[in-house]
Amino acid sequence: MRVVAVAWILGCSLVVSLVALGVTVKLLRDARQETERLQQTVESQLVETRAPRAVNAAGRVVGKMVEAAARAREQGVSRMLVASLEDFSRWAAEQRTAIGRMAADDGTVTIMFTDIEGSTALNAGLGDTRWVRVLAAHDELVETYVEKYRGLIVKTQGDGHMVVFTTPRLALDAALDIQRAFGAKWNHSRELRRTPVKVRIGLHTGTAIERDGDYLGQNVALAARVAAQAAGGEVLVTGEIAQTCAEEFLFTDAGTVELKGFEGTQELWHAERLS
Repeated sequence: MRVVAVAWILGCSLVVSLVALGVTVKLLRDARQETERLQQTVESQLVETRAPRAVNAAGRVVGKMVEAAARAREQGVSRMLVASLEDFSRWAAEQRTAIGRMAADDGTVTIMFTDIEGSTALNAGLGDTRWVRVLAAHDELVETYVEKYRGLIVKTQGDGHMVVFTTPRLALDAALDIQRAFGAKWNHSRELRRTPVKVRIGLHTGTAIERDGDYLGQNVALAARVAAQAAGGEVLVTGEIAQTCAEEFLFTDAGTVELKGFEGTQELWHAERLS
């Protein structure tokens, strides 16, 4: 009887171990499938909306999933979730703090909007796969000069960026360097050499409302309207910027226009560096 009992116990233990092994294998398989699904989702959404460094961010998503699986084994699910929420809250607080620091003491910021001229037709001609690669190269170039001149990318949408700077001069330096880089074929990535793009840039300075990691208000809308008036390869600014930086940059009259949503007219200026 004792032998039978021992055999029965060993048999039950084996069954439990096999069940646990099967569950573990299934969880690992599901995790791998979910990782692949997330990679495909991130890549497909790059065409519509991309955060800065989106391609690198996609890689970080996968890396974080692997780390999360390891933490789940070591800490348990509940502790892992608490840690993840704390990490996210810390990141959100840092982003809000960074945005808040961009405003001067009087609350003014210089706002820059950029986008690719004729992007819809270009996307249609290239197809989504090549278009995503061109966008990634475009983003990297824009973000290089935003970082150089201590700007902050508030958000991106499609092929456009909204950026804020602490001063009009920093914003103009960044905008003109961006245009020079897009115009200098030797300085481009392979994708931009194969597919040159022209970027429109508009700038305006004034007070803005900061809320939940974003800037809002009429001056933000005005900067976006100015960018829409610009041609590819051009930096277009409002009179406020032209007046403030008249001794440091060259401004030529771009005409007086009516902008949707604003009363009266706005005098706009082409911006260039002094030769």
